Amino acid sequence: MADAPLYGRVAIIGLGLIGSSIARAARRAGGAGTLVAYDQSAFVRARVAELGLADVVADSAAEAAEGADLVIVCTPVGVSGAVAAEIGPRLKVGAVLSDVGSVKGAVVRDMAPHVPAHAVFIPAHPIAGTEDSGPDAGFAELFQGRWTILTPLSRADDAEVERLKAFWTAMGANVDAMSVEHHDLVFAIVSHVPHLIAYNIVGTAADLEEVTQQEVIKYSASGFRDFTRIAASDPTMWRDIFLNNRDAVLEILGRFTEDLQALQRAIRWGEGDALFNLFTRTRAIRRSIVEQGQDTAAPDFGRRPPAKTDAPQ
Repeated sequence: MADAPLYGRVAIIGLGLIGSSIARAARRAGGAGTLVAYDQSAFVRARVAELGLADVVADSAAEAAEGADLVIVCTPVGVSGAVAAEIGPRLKVGAVLSDVGSVKGAVVRDMAPHVPAHAVFIPAHPIAGTEDSGPDAGFAELFQGRWTILTPLSRADDAEVERLKAFWTAMGANVDAMSVEHHDLVFAIVSHVPHLIAYNIVGTAADLEEVTQQEVIKYSASGFRDFTRIAASDPTMWRDIFLNNRDAVLEILGRFTEDLQALQRAIRWGEGDALFNLFTRTRAIRRSIVEQGQDTAAPDFGRRPPAKTDAPQ
């Protein structure tokens, strides 16, 4: 006899890359008995139905949340509060409400007031993604070997936290927990500021009068090419991240600016030892990331054509 699903009814609100990947991964892992989906876009709802990503495609967020054991809000963080206000009155006794936002302080501020006392709010952040978006972009393997961070609040029941952890683990994720405040500081440095730098350097290259945009595209080396991959991320999502993690981003950006000025001085004054020591330290960080399985050491300094694979289901 097969094991019972972790949650009898799971509602996913927002069927972009992350939401549609959760739908695929949860179905494959048997984490949900019934999958319910809702997206504000009628086109996306129709596509979700066409792809068979859910058992039920609801006509509103409130309808999707009705009777669900687990509700995962996968919308941009800027609208998470409005979604919580709509679905809060529909959450059943014992329901778990979660999210996937890259910022946690603002999400807790905006969503928590709308969560009834009979439900449990456990914010989450899967650290996985691509530059693509929409229901067709998702794939079941997205979370495999990647981290998902839970930031449970003080009133969260330990058993419910463990069940949500098991849900993500079943989808292939490694799961860790930390406070809301620490999460936002950590991800300001490992994700948010790097994206800001990528957006900035690509914009600078595009605006440089001495170099034509065609040359920027034609002669892109691996470094700039990787920046453009990051800078192709969803603009709505990243606008909301920067506006909602403002304090942590500005703190890390200030430190980065100071370090950049020190690097500028080292280049100006020919301080080769300082440059060598910095590059040696940063090389060690890269090796540690590869050793932890968060990337591959395979060389990619040229323009390798993408491997031919079947489209993910």
